[in-house]
Amino acid sequence: MRTTIGTTLRMMSGAALLTLAACGGGGTAPSGPPGAAETPAATPDEGATPHVALFTEADLKLGEIDPAMTEKGKTTYDVKCQACHSTGPNRIVGPGWQGLTTKRKPEWIMNMIVHTDAMLETDAEAQKMLEECLVRMPNQNLSHDEAREVLEYMRTL
Repeated sequence: MRTTIGTTLRMMSGAALLTLAACGGGGTAPSGPPGAAETPAATPDEGATPHVALFTEADLKLGEIDPAMTEKGKTTYDVKCQACHSTGPNRIVGPGWQGLTTKRKPEWIMNMIVHTDAMLETDAEAQKMLEECLVRMPNQNLSHDEAREVLEYMRTL
C-alpha cells in the first residue's frame, strides 16, 4: 500500500490530537505541591501568583535527629535531588548541602523545597542563588513530610 506525504502528515496530526485528548488537555491542573495551602491572589490579573502559606519557625519543631526520617530523606535525595546537589560543599547545578543547615534557617530550606516558585519571586537570597546557579530549581512536588525528611537528612551532613 502506497501512502503519500500528505496522507502520512494527516495520520500523524490525527494521532497527535488523539494523544492530547487522551491526556485530558484543556483543564487546569493545580500548580502547587499536594497539600500546599494556596489561595488565589487578591487580584485576578493574568499571570498573578497565588498566595502561598510559607513555613515559619513555629511550623518546625527540630529536636534530636530522627534516624527513620533521615533514611527517608536520603532516599528522596537519591531519587530527586542528587542530579543537581552534592552532599559535600561543592556545587553541581545547585549548592552543595554540606553545612547548609548552618547557613540557612530550617524554614527557609523547607520553603525552597516546597514553595520554590514563591521563594524565587519574593526572597532576595533565593534570587541571588538563582543568579549564581543560572538554573531555576524545579518543583519536585514533594509533600511537606517528604521535605521535612529531606531537611532531616541535610541536618546529618
